[in-house]
Amino acid sequence: MKKFQSPKGTRDVLPAEQKYWRQVEQVLDSLARIFGYERLDLPVFESTALFQRGVGTGTDIVEKEMYTFTDKGGDSMTLRPEFTAGVIRAYLENGMASRPKPVKLWSYGPIFRYERPQAGRYRQFTQFNIEAIGEMDPALDFEIMSAAWQLFSDLKFRNLCFQINSIGCPACRPGYMEQLKAHFRSHEKDLCGDCRNRLEKNPLRLLDCKKETCKPLADRAPRAADFLCKECADHFETLKRYLDSMAMPYTVNPRLVRGLDYYTKTVFEVWAEGIGAQNAVCGGGRYDGLAEILGGPPTPGIGFAAGIERLVMTLMHQQIPVPETGRPDVYVACQDPKAMPEAVRLATLLRQAGTPAVLGFGGRSLKAQLREADNRGARFTAIIGEEELGKQAVQVRDMTKAVQEQLSWTDLITRFRRPRD
Repeated sequence: MKKFQSPKGTRDVLPAEQKYWRQVEQVLDSLARIFGYERLDLPVFESTALFQRGVGTGTDIVEKEMYTFTDKGGDSMTLRPEFTAGVIRAYLENGMASRPKPVKLWSYGPIFRYERPQAGRYRQFTQFNIEAIGEMDPALDFEIMSAAWQLFSDLKFRNLCFQINSIGCPACRPGYMEQLKAHFRSHEKDLCGDCRNRLEKNPLRLLDCKKETCKPLADRAPRAADFLCKECADHFETLKRYLDSMAMPYTVNPRLVRGLDYYTKTVFEVWAEGIGAQNAVCGGGRYDGLAEILGGPPTPGIGFAAGIERLVMTLMHQQIPVPETGRPDVYVACQDPKAMPEAVRLATLLRQAGTPAVLGFGGRSLKAQLREADNRGARFTAIIGEEELGKQAVQVRDMTKAVQEQLSWTDLITRFRRPRD
């Protein structure tokens, strides 16, 4: 019989790794609360046209990476390859423009892209996404970047630094694009196959190519910063002043463009002491024309996204300690099978009092149950023996100090009671 395995590019998050996920999720929840962002949950699949129009037909995501299917009604649907297009769709559909600006939203959940798996990158991965919609102020760019900075600071990541760039707006970008195309056309024979295809459809992506043959050409390419209109240049300079004022280190990276068509003006990544070939732990930027592309009124916006798998792997790579999860406070053991009904009752009462409790099953010896309690990381073992049977009393063993005392059920429950969430 065939032995089933998880699909290529997916993975199981096993219990031993859950403490890292829980730590990231707790930090994310705290971050959203501190910065005043509200949660928005979106469908896992949307109309394919939403991503074709919003993300861009010339992007690798739309051309190569989307999981697209035809549903029973004959409509083309796509498992979401990113959050932002869906967030703006929900913003427009649900009349959020009437809310105070900026509208501040965050989302969390699975994302699907058919790409080559590598360290921290999967075909199904989990993403945290944060968006601020309806305001052009560069102070909002700084707030979004500050949220990213605080996220990774709270996770205790080391060697943080921003990579930033401005890729202009519809007023100034066309002139830059012509110069960019002219540069790469003069070296077209030296480009990889993907970049030759991008040259006309999405020339900005040539700056982001990772192929060794293309990198030197990208390094010598014209820089977007030299073509910015006054509005974009002032916006970028103001943002840099905010970063300087808070001593947040950054590098202006002329090759940073991000991979989606909707970006305008500010684009950024946060780099940390990382894993594998990449050390970017989040990326984002401004998308002031996306709402119009999707049929809405002109609506500026900015946001960033971070893949949770990469954050977890960075926590592990940097050996950052996180609180243990899943350890029971009390393991309930019984020396005599006749005590099992009382053990069941005691474990139930402990749990009703909010105490993490595990019950020993199978009528095993006390020695075997104590071994299991130790393997599960239980802090204490409550033992119901012949002497305690019928008296609502237990012998409580401290598993760290190997000392033991007798307690009534009432005292035991009172000692370990926890407030329930």
